[in-house]
Amino acid sequence: MKPPNRAVRVGVFGLLGSGNLGNDGSLEAVLGYLRTAHPDAAVDALCGGPEVVAARYSIPATRLHWYRGEYRTASRVGAIAGKGLGKLVDAFRTAAWVRRHDVVIVPGMGVLEATLPLRPWGFPYALFLLCASGRLFGTKVALVSVGAAAIGSRPTRALVRRSARLAAYRSYRDAPSRDAMRAMGVDTAHDEVYPDLAFALPTPEAGAPAGPSGTVCVGVMDFHGGDDDRARAEEIHRRYLAGTTRFVRALVEDGRRVRLLTGDEVDASVVAAILQAVDSPLVSAAETASLADLMAEAAAADAVVATRYHNLVCALKAGTPTLALSYAVKSDALMAQMGLEAYCHPAREVDADRLLEQFRALQQRSTELRRTLAERNAAAARRLEHQFAALTAALFPPPGRTDTHPDTHAHALRETP
Repeated sequence: MKPPNRAVRVGVFGLLGSGNLGNDGSLEAVLGYLRTAHPDAAVDALCGGPEVVAARYSIPATRLHWYRGEYRTASRVGAIAGKGLGKLVDAFRTAAWVRRHDVVIVPGMGVLEATLPLRPWGFPYALFLLCASGRLFGTKVALVSVGAAAIGSRPTRALVRRSARLAAYRSYRDAPSRDAMRAMGVDTAHDEVYPDLAFALPTPEAGAPAGPSGTVCVGVMDFHGGDDDRARAEEIHRRYLAGTTRFVRALVEDGRRVRLLTGDEVDASVVAAILQAVDSPLVSAAETASLADLMAEAAAADAVVATRYHNLVCALKAGTPTLALSYAVKSDALMAQMGLEAYCHPAREVDADRLLEQFRALQQRSTELRRTLAERNAAAARRLEHQFAALTAALFPPPGRTDTHPDTHAHALRETP
C-alpha cells in the first residue's frame, strides 16, 4: 500500500510521440481522464518519442528503448550487436521504471495485434517486459481499450498471450479483439469491450451539410499488408496506391475537391505519389498534427473515405458519412459499431469503379447516416464514462483498501500466470 499523503504514481506506456496520431490521441484521452478523476496523480511516460510527449503533454517522459535504432532494419554487425545488447538493457530499464509506479496504463493502440508488419523482439517484447515487471513488483498494469487480432507468428503470439495474462486489467476496443485473445488461450471471462479511447476526446463542431460538390477527405496509408503478407508486401502496396489514385482522379473528374489525410508520418510518401499522379488544383494535402486536426478536417467535409484505423475513428466521431478502405477486422468492427457496415471496401483489392459506386450510395444516405452517427457517438461517450469509472475502481482503491472486490469491478483480473 502506498504511504499516506503520497500521490499515486501513474505511468503511461507505448509507442507514443512517435508520429502516429492515433496512439497520441489515445494517450490524450487517458490523460484527460487522469487529470479530471485523479488530479493529484503523478504521471510520466515510457514511450517511443519522449521529447514530443514531454513537450506536448507536459509530463516527464523516458525513452522506451535504450538502443535508438530499435525500429530500423539492422544489417551491419554493429547494429545487430546494438539491438541484442539493447534487449538486455531494456529488461533492467523497464523493470526499474515499472517499480517506481503504483499503476501503469497502456492507452488503447493495437498492442495485442499484428495487422501491420511486426517483429516479436520489437514492441511485443517491450510489452512483455512491462507486464512481467508489473507482476513482479506488484504494479498494476492496465491494457485499456486495446486492439487484438489473431497472430500467425508463434513467437509473437506467445509474447502477446503472456503479456495479456500478466496484466491486472484488460479491456478491448471491439468484440473481435476479445474473441482473438480468447482464441489465443487467454481467459477473457471478466474482460469488457468499450469503444476506442478517441471517442472520449472533445467533439468537433457539427459537420458540413451534405452536398453534391463539396469536399471529400481521402485518408491514405503507407499500406503494405499485414505481418503475414511480407512476401507480397510490394504488390499489395502497388495495388492499393493505384486503386486509391484512380479513385481520387474520378472524384476530381466529377468536380469534387479532395483533401488527402494521413495518420502517421510514414504516410507522406503516399500523399506525394497521389499529388504527382493527379495534378489538379482540386487536390490538396491537409497538415494534421493531432486527432483534433483530423476531426476538424472530417467535420468540414461532405464525406470521408479512409484507410488508417484512426482516420476512420476521427471521421465517425466527427459525424461525417464515412467509407472504409478496410485492411483488418478492426476496421469492419468499427464500421459495424457505428452503423456503417455496408460501406467497407478491401484495402488489398481497391477497385476504383466499385469504390465510386459505394461512395455515391453513401452520399445518397448522407442525412440519415449523420443522424445514426450522432446517436452512436453519444452511446460511445457514455460507455467510455463507464470504463473510466471502472478504471478508478480497479486501479485506484480508496485508502485502507489494497484491492478491488470483484463485485465492484468485474474487469479486474486475478489470473495466475
